[in-house]
Amino acid sequence: MAEKSVNITVFGKVQGVGFRYHTRKAAQRFGVNGFVKNQVNGTVYVEAEGDELAVELFCEWCKKGPDWARVDRINICDAGVKRYLGFEIR
Repeated sequence: MAEKSVNITVFGKVQGVGFRYHTRKAAQRFGVNGFVKNQVNGTVYVEAEGDELAVELFCEWCKKGPDWARVDRINICDAGVKRYLGFEIR
């Protein structure tokens, strides 16, 4: 299957609610590699790659996030594959 890579910015109440931890768990569940980190402007930034279906499912999860987060919107941009090994919180 074709590999896909995306950069995601998540807006809303996404810091201080375990969003990064649960994003890593979701990435591992879907078989997606990359990283997640908080940004100083209150957003969460994600780089994710894997097979196309896995990345699409992961992006759908990011639109909702964990139960106690509030995702107002996300921006998803296609990116070049970087061949990450695993998924980490930065």
